[in-house]
Amino acid sequence: MSVLDEENIRVIGTMKKFGPRNLQQVARRSKVPYPTVYTRINKLQKEGLFHSWVYPNFSKIGMARAAVYLTPSPGRELLAREGLRIPGYWIRIIRCAGECNGYYSLHAVPAQNRQEFEQYLEQLVTLGLATDYRVFWLEELTQNIPNFEYYDMKKKTWKFNWQAWLKLFHDDGRVSRSEEKGSLKASFDRNDLLILKELMKDGRTKLSDFAKLLGITLPAAKYRFDNIVKKGLIQDYCIDILPYPPEISDLCEVRLDFRDENVMTTNEKILKLLPFVVNYSRIRGSNSITVRAYVIRSEMNNLNSFLSALVRRKVLDRFSYVVLFPPTIEAQTFSYEYFDNGSGWRYDNREFLGSLRKLLSNFEKGEYQTAVFEQPPALMSLV
Repeated sequence: MSVLDEENIRVIGTMKKFGPRNLQQVARRSKVPYPTVYTRINKLQKEGLFHSWVYPNFSKIGMARAAVYLTPSPGRELLAREGLRIPGYWIRIIRCAGECNGYYSLHAVPAQNRQEFEQYLEQLVTLGLATDYRVFWLEELTQNIPNFEYYDMKKKTWKFNWQAWLKLFHDDGRVSRSEEKGSLKASFDRNDLLILKELMKDGRTKLSDFAKLLGITLPAAKYRFDNIVKKGLIQDYCIDILPYPPEISDLCEVRLDFRDENVMTTNEKILKLLPFVVNYSRIRGSNSITVRAYVIRSEMNNLNSFLSALVRRKVLDRFSYVVLFPPTIEAQTFSYEYFDNGSGWRYDNREFLGSLRKLLSNFEKGEYQTAVFEQPPALMSLV
């Protein structure tokens, strides 16, 4: 919080809107001198206080995102986590507690293999690694940065105006849902996926690094990158910045079940204004939105009261949430290695189930008996 001064806030906001790669453009649009922008961003990165990366548009590369809530069988928690990892199509795996006591995980699987993925999850229960699971198929992600309108730069504190935020929500559908844009599959190849993979690790990866990775010239790398942007393969620019210290904060995944589709559409845009909302996605086939929230722990009771009030006002039918434990976050990029230019994405449930049975066999022989204690990461990603 000590680094959240006016210039840093302007620079971060501009990078979120226009992308983190071109610092000269960031300087021009933020009206902060280029040397200042360059120095400040490099200092924030060096100190581990800032990280930018790209979230791909998964539907355009033929993938579907899934959120999984898995309840492990008692004593088989580590085994259940390994089971979630076996299909390489996972993105995040996080310990959680609340509505589900176990794991919350995000996956991006080939869209045509959604049913096979659910069949694999069912086997986690059948084989005794888990007692229950739920899977929600998600639309594309919208990622926020904290709304600094609620930050007092002099006092270095945040204002939580729960009553004012409550008044922003409406219980009537004032607009009809517009057609989802940019969801059609685009043309791409393995080299495009390699560039996207690198951008998902670091949104400021240089063109020269792409050229070296692919063994092509710098102009060819620029042409590749420009085409990726033009085709809409980049869904969003994500910026990891902690608005308040993790030791006094809670990270949650909240599911909002709206009364109907129009009420959901009317109120969805309000989520961008709330400083505790990190990101959100619609859940396919429902009137629900799943929201990543990062809240100062002393405000958690107010968050519960806020959500309860939305139910009483008939904006929501119900809500639920799990608390996520950031030190346990495991993360990777999407599984580009399963893609071939000629045949597309590869998904083999027989191979995955064979690996799962082998894992279970090793467990029964006495492996996976040692407790594993997590260490906090150097920089916590909230996405």
